[in-house]
Amino acid sequence: MKMITVNIKPDIPEPLKPLEELAHNLWISWNFEAINLFIRLDYDKWLLSQQNPVKMLGLVSQEQYEKMASDDSYLASVNRVHEKFTKYCTRNKWCEPKGKEDCIAYFSMEYGLDESLPIYSGGLGILSGDHLKSSSDLGIPLIGIGLLYRQGYFKQYLNPDGFQQELYPENDWYNLPVEICEDAEGKPVLISILIGSSAVLAKIWLVHVGVTKLYLLDTNIKENTPENRIITDALYSGDREMRIQQEILLGIGGIHALRALGYSLSVVHMNEGHSAFLSIERIRLLMEEQGLGFWEAAEAAKPTNIFTTHTPVPAGNERFEIPLMKKYFESYTQSLGLSWSDFLGLGRENPGNQNESFCLTVLALRLSAYANGVSRLHGEVTRKMWNSIWPNLPLAEVPIGNITNGVHPKTWLSHNMSDLLNRYLGPRFEEVPTDFEIWNRIDRISDEELWRTHERRRERLVVMVRQRMNMQLSQRGMVDREKEIASDVLSSYALTICFARRFATYKRGNLLLQDPERLIRLLTNKEHPVQLIFGGKAHPNDQAGKDMIKEIVHFARNPEIRNRIVFLEDYDMTLAKYMVSGSDVWLNTPRRPLEASGTSGMKAGINGSLNVSVLDGWWDEGFNPDCGWAIGHGETYDNQPLQDEVEGKALYDLLEEEIIPLFYNRGRDGLPREWIARMKASIRNVAINFGSHRMVMEYADKYYMPALANYRDLIKDRYSLAKDVSSYLTKLRKEWDKIKISMSEIRDDTMILSGGEQTVPARVYLGSLLPDEVLVELYTGPISSTGDIYEAERIPMNAGKKIDGYYEYSAVHSFKKTGRHGYSVRILPKHPGLVHPFVQSMIKWAELT
Repeated sequence: MKMITVNIKPDIPEPLKPLEELAHNLWISWNFEAINLFIRLDYDKWLLSQQNPVKMLGLVSQEQYEKMASDDSYLASVNRVHEKFTKYCTRNKWCEPKGKEDCIAYFSMEYGLDESLPIYSGGLGILSGDHLKSSSDLGIPLIGIGLLYRQGYFKQYLNPDGFQQELYPENDWYNLPVEICEDAEGKPVLISILIGSSAVLAKIWLVHVGVTKLYLLDTNIKENTPENRIITDALYSGDREMRIQQEILLGIGGIHALRALGYSLSVVHMNEGHSAFLSIERIRLLMEEQGLGFWEAAEAAKPTNIFTTHTPVPAGNERFEIPLMKKYFESYTQSLGLSWSDFLGLGRENPGNQNESFCLTVLALRLSAYANGVSRLHGEVTRKMWNSIWPNLPLAEVPIGNITNGVHPKTWLSHNMSDLLNRYLGPRFEEVPTDFEIWNRIDRISDEELWRTHERRRERLVVMVRQRMNMQLSQRGMVDREKEIASDVLSSYALTICFARRFATYKRGNLLLQDPERLIRLLTNKEHPVQLIFGGKAHPNDQAGKDMIKEIVHFARNPEIRNRIVFLEDYDMTLAKYMVSGSDVWLNTPRRPLEASGTSGMKAGINGSLNVSVLDGWWDEGFNPDCGWAIGHGETYDNQPLQDEVEGKALYDLLEEEIIPLFYNRGRDGLPREWIARMKASIRNVAINFGSHRMVMEYADKYYMPALANYRDLIKDRYSLAKDVSSYLTKLRKEWDKIKISMSEIRDDTMILSGGEQTVPARVYLGSLLPDEVLVELYTGPISSTGDIYEAERIPMNAGKKIDGYYEYSAVHSFKKTGRHGYSVRILPKHPGLVHPFVQSMIKWAELT
């Protein structure tokens, strides 16, 4: 059927016009005062819109608009909030861009910004959303790139047996905080990219996140074939073919979208490997537009590529089988001037292994000068996982750093807690997010006020749980008796333990159920009552995760405990905010070291909840006895059932012997003062060390600003520096196998007194290379029980005379620590255009003769 479409906008009176601007900027998602404007406008419509300000404005009656437009009190609030928003957008920030080329394009498959924009599934998306919000707060010149999903991630519901089912509701983008990007003539900006043999068009949508912009690509337009329209149907659904199409659209399409919108491709940040194809497209465009060869273009792009990996499990990194790669990239490869085998080698740990699949993580690592994991422990795990890409390089030097994730305080603090902090921490708490020392004022808050605020949040959590349980039971067709029980579930005064995250088997959501009788005794203790709230989704294809949810639901039906344990369906940002702010204890039980970082515990901790977790992810560095508990001491196990048994018992012991007694240890005034002291320590610890402003500042200092400086250097003289680096590496590879290092004059196990110096000589054959073209180092340090050097020192060696074709190198080293030490000599590339000397497969160690 042919039709003419029109877009209907609400007729908002002039005095209330600021509401429209506020509704279309997700700044309101971390400013409750702005949210309260919409609640006050029409509370019933706010609930009906499911807390979506844009949709709500279309639901409010004209009579209500006219009424509120003449309400002096309401208008004063509107103007005050709008002035605050305007001041936020125009004030000086931590980072001030130097020029129009200062642009960091941040690519992510999902963004968890607000309940009203359902384009996220879990932790990765929430992290991306907090990254954008913090970039806005700090003034980082960052632009987000993602996909606009017609259905987003699935909505979860449980059938009467407790088995997870999925719904995929349609998103109405004309009633959400997004807008179509238009050109000078008012027409939608479209990009065209080749996905396999199909020319696919994508429309670009814009989301305002404070002063940061997020662009989302959408293929669901009439100009595309039905097969191509569904590419952006849903997040993380479909088969492998749909996945590769989405990732081509995100990576390659995202680059074209930036260009179509007039942005400079200065620096790109790949948040996880989903967007890694962009690294190839950047090279192709440099070849096409600057006349560079492939390796020259690679050296031009690499110093401005940043890659963050979130996956500590090899199987969790995106891989595509070769037939699928051939279908989508064989013709594309021809434009790169590479053989098919060389192209596939870019995505293989062992480029010569013809049976290895193509890994996007490997591709991103090979073509990025900067790479990192998302916690200190995850950095260690990641370096070990991908050490094979840099063969013979000591594990500690694998060029993968770590920046621990963080959470956006204003988003995740309850508005009650924010009000309390505003009163005691002062205006800098909100206006100067880089002033981390302000959080040391937390001790100014009286125990009474902090506890009263927390109890209020626990009460709100309980009320919300009862409402949700009633709704869940109604959807399952339960009888009124069941709903009556749900209306009285939980207590506003009992110790409340929450567990909410993705239900993957390694997260062990059912660990507490390991000893049912022991758990029942805890839950039914009348003197010291305990209650449990669970939430989270299993991937639609994860049968084991679904079985875990079902196990919890069945356990919760036990008449003895049914009012003390609940599982809440469809865990989302709304539910998360209630749980992290209302819980007394936040539980996390992953199998170490499979949790890359985790951020839910940070969100709870900044609200005063105390963490109880395995020493994995962020908690491995965040644990402090003053603000939570550790399950175990960081052990790893080969026997998973044994690990579950040991750590399950340890968790029960913590609850029985420490946590529950501490919570119920009240003074004459009824306050658990020792517990409150830990709450304050938790807030201080998370706010100072695990906020997203600290995280983004680290990215800026370590990666963004150096990469922007690299870009300015590279574009000079038509990328002459990149050409020079490529030429240098080509020469180096030709000579590399000829290089020899001899340490024949060194006696093994020499006894040296502490503080004594030793001159270490080496004879180095460089072929046609000159000493200035390589880095010759003495590599020394104490030796571990496994025979490896740790805490190594790298000491540059000086070249002396050339005798019989060998250069005489030497370095003087002072041994300051006692014990067994080792040393060797090595050669690495050396060129001012290299970000670091660790070029894949180019490290030469001395031979002992």
